[in-house]
Amino acid sequence: MNIRIITSVYSPRFPSTITYMLQASEYQSEPYLKWLWRTVDFSGVARRRTLKRTAKARMLEIFLAVGMLIEILAGLALIFYGALSGYNAWAWEIGAALLIAYPFIWSHLVVLPLEFGRALIVEPKLNKQVKTAKTIYRNHPGVKIAVAGSYGKTTMKELLKTVLSEGLKVKATVANKNVLSEHAKFAKSLNGDEEVLIIEYGEGAPGDVKRFAFNTHPTHGIITGLAPAHLNQYKTLEAAGADIFSLGEYLKGENVYVNHESPPVKAYVKPGYVTYGPEGVGKWQVSEVNLSIDGVSFSLSDGKTKLNLNSKLLGKHQIGALSLAAVIGLELGLTRDQVIAGVAKGEPFMHRMQPYELAGARVIDDTYNGNIEGIRAGTALLRELSARRKIYVTPGLVDQGQDTKRIHNLMGEFIASAKPDLVVLMRNSVTGFIKDGLKRSGYKGEIQIVDDPLSFYEHLDQLVAAGDLVLMQNDWTDNYA
Repeated sequence: MNIRIITSVYSPRFPSTITYMLQASEYQSEPYLKWLWRTVDFSGVARRRTLKRTAKARMLEIFLAVGMLIEILAGLALIFYGALSGYNAWAWEIGAALLIAYPFIWSHLVVLPLEFGRALIVEPKLNKQVKTAKTIYRNHPGVKIAVAGSYGKTTMKELLKTVLSEGLKVKATVANKNVLSEHAKFAKSLNGDEEVLIIEYGEGAPGDVKRFAFNTHPTHGIITGLAPAHLNQYKTLEAAGADIFSLGEYLKGENVYVNHESPPVKAYVKPGYVTYGPEGVGKWQVSEVNLSIDGVSFSLSDGKTKLNLNSKLLGKHQIGALSLAAVIGLELGLTRDQVIAGVAKGEPFMHRMQPYELAGARVIDDTYNGNIEGIRAGTALLRELSARRKIYVTPGLVDQGQDTKRIHNLMGEFIASAKPDLVVLMRNSVTGFIKDGLKRSGYKGEIQIVDDPLSFYEHLDQLVAAGDLVLMQNDWTDNYA
């Protein structure tokens, strides 16, 4: 066995490595254990990030370190006892077994405090908080807008908040905190005099969106799109779609807005739903579109009123969301000037089509993206923009279930259609599928495979030159192979 593999398991840093694996798995036992069981060399576990020593992480790190130390001392004591008592075989054997097995034992035992804590403390506390929050939401007099979908939720929510705040008192859930516990915290933070609440719904497992709707009592619903995501839990795109569109069922088809640019949603759109996309929203039509690296401008008209809108958001796919925010703003009583001003204030959200300059090059950071529709939109933008040299960077997509090969072949086709000069792929289990898609589409540019993603991103300035355009899409955390 390789000496590096042995030392990675018996290293004094092993408790920190295990804690990092737990943290990267969001302290969920099942994904952590799957990662643990498939790992051979623990020295290369943290390639993309490092351990954040939060209070929870420190407690687990101490738990592991102390537990392992006790087992090591017990093993040594038994071996010492065996030596003093005439080389007692059983003491030697048990002592040696403890010394050999301690990393394996404690890397499994560490899930016990997590599971017991979740069952005995976290769940009962959460149930109480959710019950209280449900009452707060039900009694709140404001307009309550729920934002659900496989992608684009946070951008839609932040854009709505920015536009509606031009004339209304608005409060929205923070960042991408979109699960039951965060909805409960959000409810507790409300004053009761807000005119609009915007609540983002995450979808992680079947029934999540339906549960969120019954807890938060929305009056309006926005479905930003449907794409393969979280298929390790939903198993099929149809199951994800049924859960996401349960929001429309809760609202009985009233005040439901659906992004029709997402092909899979067509099967779920019902009469009465208002669809939106790059062409407009309902009776509101888009025209005079202009795209650039600095944003997008366009006109929006219903035949009576015309809005000339400008935004710093990047890409044609943003026009639908911008148009919807404008239309909802008008429906809720904002003036034409307030809507125009609000749309102009919208900023790209962190790691979501976020542009910045690096060594004279322009970089678009879309590393939060994690679905094929985001890849489609990003590569379409890359195709339309001009640059001295175009570079596309991605590790691929996670949680694509049984569609992993097909989705990544399609991803390769999308990338090829943008005609980048250089494609940089992070070596992992889907790299070959992306390369197959590129090859099938006749891609003639350069392909570079990277083994150390963290080093690549840290030294990106050494790859680019003035006039280059770099699009980075998606991230691939260490717990995915």
